[in-house]
Amino acid sequence: MNKELPTKPDPISFLQTFLTQIVGVAAQTGCANCRQINHIEHIGLVASNCFEEVARKQLSYDGAVDLDQYTDMILAIKNRIGGQFSRAASEAGVVRVINSRCPFGEAVKHAPELCRMTSSVFGGIAARNFGYAKIELKKRIATNDGMCEVCIYTDPKSVQTKTGDEYHSDGASVVSKTASDAITARVEEKIKRAWCGLAGRKNFRPNIVAESLAMRRALEAVEIVAPTLATVLISGETGVGKEVIARAVHALSERWDRDLVIVNCGSIPENLVESALFGHEKGAFTSACEVHHGYFERAHNGTLFLDEIDSIPLAAQPRLLRVLQEGEFERVGGKKTMLSDVRVIAASNRCIKEMVDAGEFRQDLFYRLNVVPIDIPPLKERGEDILELADRFLGRLSKKYRKPKKLMSAAARRKVLAYEWPGNVRE
Repeated sequence: MNKELPTKPDPISFLQTFLTQIVGVAAQTGCANCRQINHIEHIGLVASNCFEEVARKQLSYDGAVDLDQYTDMILAIKNRIGGQFSRAASEAGVVRVINSRCPFGEAVKHAPELCRMTSSVFGGIAARNFGYAKIELKKRIATNDGMCEVCIYTDPKSVQTKTGDEYHSDGASVVSKTASDAITARVEEKIKRAWCGLAGRKNFRPNIVAESLAMRRALEAVEIVAPTLATVLISGETGVGKEVIARAVHALSERWDRDLVIVNCGSIPENLVESALFGHEKGAFTSACEVHHGYFERAHNGTLFLDEIDSIPLAAQPRLLRVLQEGEFERVGGKKTMLSDVRVIAASNRCIKEMVDAGEFRQDLFYRLNVVPIDIPPLKERGEDILELADRFLGRLSKKYRKPKKLMSAAARRKVLAYEWPGNVRE
């Protein structure tokens, strides 16, 4: 009986499998000072040197290269290991490539951190040849965008408004700074600096998870808008972290040492909304036995966070519009005009634009609230955040119950990424 000889393993397939598995292994290390993304970043930077050397030989490139030759190299590298990358039109001085097939196949959807491999390989090669690079992953198969779109910028003066991982070369080595680490550290440091001087907050430790592009963009918007007085409208499903963003806006504003008054508009009975927001005078209605100071009075010189603003009844919306527009209001049953110096942040788990179209929300109020919109996608669309949150919660539970830290297997990682998380971060 003839026996079939085992097929010789494909070294590229082996490498892909190895890298996919190392993501899980890195998550299991239990090292308090490192994360799987740092492991992938390091592997990619080291590998980029070897990849470049092979690509240069294949393409007969020697010495300094220009952007066109650099693009030839990264396309050759990625397509050699199973990608389907090609050039795309871009502005001058920017390399833009698109991809319709990930070298890691479907595995990348279970380990979205692997996209850091593309970032670090592209960034490492660019930094060695041009001194600097910022890699922006605009679209990714890993997050169900249907394709990958990567932009490489090599001029540090033109990338202030771009989000991405940065790479610098001093001639001998490449130093990287991931966008998630940079933005999160920056915001957390500012919050800590502002809040830790307050009574009761001496040991305050901000805890923000922003591994995903969506959360990094949200935090960047917070940094920009917080020092202003602009009204912010935060949208997203229940439990995605809208209050975290609101607290960050307040903490990074000039009102950080004043009150942040949080109001869940959805929990106020419809007939009491105006009284709750603006207060009432004694005798304004049957049960009004004394003067009541509303939320706008209590938040004077501070910040008022109006959560579930979409539940404000139409009848109360003109008064809310007036206080936003003119900075003044009257208590219910009162005749004296009160001045209001309040920074308003609103949040909604419904699309207010659709409510405006349906006649359920005033258009002029919507425009007053929507000066700076910040949208937070559901957790199921933020794979990197899911894994980082899971790891942090496991650490907390281990400390709480005084047990060794539990480790997530590859199967567990696949399950948490495949689950829909209808309750988002709160769940």
